[in-house]
Amino acid sequence: MIMMKKYIMIAAGALLMQYAQAQVKVDRSKQPTPGPAPVLTIKDPVVYKMPNGITLLVVEDHRLPKVSASFVIDAGPITEGEKSGVMNLMGSMLNEGTKTMPKAVFDQAVEKLGANVNLSSTGGSASALTRYFKNAFTLMGQGLKEPAFTQESFDKLKTQAITGLKAQAKSAPAISFRVTNALTYGKTHPNGEFETEERIQKLTLQDVKQAYSKYITSSRSYLTIIGDIKPADAKVLATSVFGGWTGTMLTLPKLAVVPNPATTEIDVVDLPNAVQSEIKVVNLVDLKKNNPDYFPVLLTNYILGGGAESRLFMNLREKRGFTYGAYSNLGTGRFQTTFQASASVRTAKTDSAVMEFLNEIKRIRSAKVSDEELTTAKALYNGSFALGLEDPARMATFASTILINNLPADFYKTYLQRVNAVTADDVLRVARKYMNYDNTRIVVVGNASQMLAGLKKLGYPVKLYDAFANPVVEGAQSKGVADIKASDVIKNYIDAIGGVAELRKVTSYSVNMSLATQGMTLAVIEKKMAPNKELMAISMGGNVVMKSLFDGEKGYSQQGGNKKDMTAEEIAQKKVFTSVTEQLDYLSNPAFKLAVKGIQKVNGSDAYQVTVTDPTGKTSTEYYDVKSKLLVRNESTTTQNNNTVSQTIDLSDYRKVNNVLFPFKQALTISAGGQEQNLLMTVTDVKLNTGVTADDFK
Repeated sequence: MIMMKKYIMIAAGALLMQYAQAQVKVDRSKQPTPGPAPVLTIKDPVVYKMPNGITLLVVEDHRLPKVSASFVIDAGPITEGEKSGVMNLMGSMLNEGTKTMPKAVFDQAVEKLGANVNLSSTGGSASALTRYFKNAFTLMGQGLKEPAFTQESFDKLKTQAITGLKAQAKSAPAISFRVTNALTYGKTHPNGEFETEERIQKLTLQDVKQAYSKYITSSRSYLTIIGDIKPADAKVLATSVFGGWTGTMLTLPKLAVVPNPATTEIDVVDLPNAVQSEIKVVNLVDLKKNNPDYFPVLLTNYILGGGAESRLFMNLREKRGFTYGAYSNLGTGRFQTTFQASASVRTAKTDSAVMEFLNEIKRIRSAKVSDEELTTAKALYNGSFALGLEDPARMATFASTILINNLPADFYKTYLQRVNAVTADDVLRVARKYMNYDNTRIVVVGNASQMLAGLKKLGYPVKLYDAFANPVVEGAQSKGVADIKASDVIKNYIDAIGGVAELRKVTSYSVNMSLATQGMTLAVIEKKMAPNKELMAISMGGNVVMKSLFDGEKGYSQQGGNKKDMTAEEIAQKKVFTSVTEQLDYLSNPAFKLAVKGIQKVNGSDAYQVTVTDPTGKTSTEYYDVKSKLLVRNESTTTQNNNTVSQTIDLSDYRKVNNVLFPFKQALTISAGGQEQNLLMTVTDVKLNTGVTADDFK
């Protein structure tokens, strides 16, 4: 296989530039001045109960010539089991046209109206100017009632879902989210189960149709219409679109109560390529919106981690510089939810950050907040809540939320009054009740080799898990590989892709690729000539936007009008490779150091984890599939502009080019400065020993 790693650094450089430009300087030396709580004027909805089970709520508001509708199906948490992912897939397919209108025609009809129509597995929404609302609402109804469900759309969305999972395979935030929920609720709980490539692969169109038949129904549905429309007219419109529609009768599931850990524990997922540690401190809570504790909890969470002025943020970012931001959240609802405090922190400070999280939780549970802190929190919360009322979509949820959660009719009208009535004693009481300290779970995803020893010194039980929340016995990943030589893994790979003789014949290559990122597709060309000449260019619309070149002695990278010569260190690293197939250099140059570190799962299959240290001392990690012998993943880090950049490349779709296998798909994850970008590279053309001359590298 011919590795294509160098071009990633330019893409990573672009990411870092975007990240740096996105930083906003904020003067935090001045505390915001508290103001009076805004007076809320929220109209009561007119409520109609339709015969088919739909509850229609209409809020008349003629201030703007616009109407919005929200259709919500109250099915509660849904257990998907081995078919995890079918609900998301079904929801996506609802946006793929109707039985009478293909997707392109449907989308065009919405666009002509200047409207917004969206559908999902829990319902749909529509908004438009008053004169176009009827048509937009009708389109939403057609999408819900008469989805096309074509095999073509199913295959497309299924492929996209699998590609998305591949792209997130080494994403620390994605793994943290999955593992935290799985450990907190349990893998069989609807909030703890998760999608996998294997499960998505097994889904069929019939599975989607069955999920639709079971859960897209008028039963337990709430249709809220708000805006420039009279209630009587809204009722007529709702009846004409949904009146004759029926479906399965839904009942809310009954879920067993899940306990918190008996004692505080630290659960670690090793992610060697991670440049930061993802930390979540989490415990389960049972807090319904009609509970008197609801409003004290809002302020307590706001003080602890609700914003940039909170205790967690001021401690972990402003005081200690561990992170770009630390926050907390405490959920409410009819079923168990969680309290979570989280941050992405520098790996070297993982153990210190964990202790600061626990210290802040202990502090808010141990001593009353000051009058000044409480007053400031109320003022800031009042302002942010009132600002949110400008969003019609948020207003539209109020009416149905009151009914679903059995709340008093004036719940939102008196919302801020109740917030302002919270006392310091209330804050202390609910902090002790809902924010656990002695029986909480701390989930850490990061490079275990750099932070596990420090976590063990904190005095809490430390448990290891893999990226899918399966227990791992420490050191077990090294078992069974004691007799495996790294050189044999590399030799087997070389044999699998064509053999030494064939690879030695390849002295140059030219590869054309497409790069998909953030809705854009860029053209990429890479050329390489032995012993160590390289060229990579990324183009948009025929114009080169990024370029990297090395002529064997010197080189540069260029983005727009900015050109940067390669450093002596970068030049030295380029010169260590004399073959266009890097693995040949691993075996022929004794200055390369190879080691098998264990067997890890890569996209569901076992792979040998091999560390490669080149003659300059730079180390990367490569994963070779145990069965196929092929290279399936490469992980490395580099430093650019004083920032650490981590990249993971998943390689697949090997095809024969002449007599050599070549990966035609590469899913990339680039992490830098707390930001993450997923890219998909698809090879469109490969030429070996042709189309490349020395002039290309001048």
